[in-house]
Amino acid sequence: MHTEQPATPVHAPERRTTGRATAVAHPNIALIKYWGKRDEDLVLPRVDSLSMTLDIFPTTTGVRVAPEAEHDAVTLGGRPAEGDALRRVVDFLDLVRERAGIAHRAVVESENTVPTGAGLASSASGFAALAAAAAAAYGLDLDATDLSRLARRGSGSASRSVFGGFALWHAGPESASAAEADLSSYAEPVPTGELDPALVIAVVNAGPKAVSSRAAMRRTVDTSPLYEPWAVSSGQDLTEMRAALLAGDIEAVGEIAERNALGMHATMLAARPAVRYLSPATLTVLDSVLQLRRDGIAAYATMDAGPNVKVLCRRTDTDRVAQAVRAAVTDGSVLVAGPGPGARLLHGDGR
Repeated sequence: MHTEQPATPVHAPERRTTGRATAVAHPNIALIKYWGKRDEDLVLPRVDSLSMTLDIFPTTTGVRVAPEAEHDAVTLGGRPAEGDALRRVVDFLDLVRERAGIAHRAVVESENTVPTGAGLASSASGFAALAAAAAAAYGLDLDATDLSRLARRGSGSASRSVFGGFALWHAGPESASAAEADLSSYAEPVPTGELDPALVIAVVNAGPKAVSSRAAMRRTVDTSPLYEPWAVSSGQDLTEMRAALLAGDIEAVGEIAERNALGMHATMLAARPAVRYLSPATLTVLDSVLQLRRDGIAAYATMDAGPNVKVLCRRTDTDRVAQAVRAAVTDGSVLVAGPGPGARLLHGDGR
């Protein structure tokens, strides 16, 4: 049984900080999708979203304040970060430095086990871990809500990975001022009833996407005639999803998640020009999910901005679902995940 988790403070040292911290965070999969920004600088979404944090693919990030350094040094997976990846980390560190009142540069080392750029929410775990580690290293004392707001500035979905289990990211009111909007957009835990879910993940293509999520999002919002109707219906989906989670109704949770995801992809197909992430392999997996339901198994698909399929089911049905999905994936891999923990700091001994 998953119950609402309190917003436990992620305490950083006070101003006598040692200037060093390491944190770990996990990716999340949205069941009610985040698609479209109303403010790209503040990373404010057009709609609320709801996700499940996974217990696989952790990102571990260490941040060390380096007073002697002239520039930030960032390594991702043992390699120096370059281009947009480096810029996003440096911009995020600048935000942390501004809030901390400390100008010193930093050394960042991050190990990301998520297949990057494949629609598996690698940025969510990455920036949630960076937010927790950087805040601690620079001496910010943030509670979980503040940390969620901070993580959002690096990657919107990272706001949800601050929490374990199920989390709701509030878009906040559109009419608010910039300062009010920033404060009103954060994630929080969502209570559930007797629910023991699992996600069977079909990785049909682990490579980078031809169209990035950011570019696809802009194009969809700007040009798709289906976007606004989907955004309105997504609000109703969220209301029904929260009720289904509280009731512990896996069938209702799955039905809502599947229609919300298919609706999001429909908005992309209607964009001009169209954005199509669903591949022939994706459709084969979706067909296998339909067959599982015909066979009496509660299995429901969701997809993020990519070709990979995540199948929600009861944990007791994971072997059956994984077997069916594996048979449909001729060139790829199948993984099983359950609800995972929120972002957390690691002690020096690795705990």
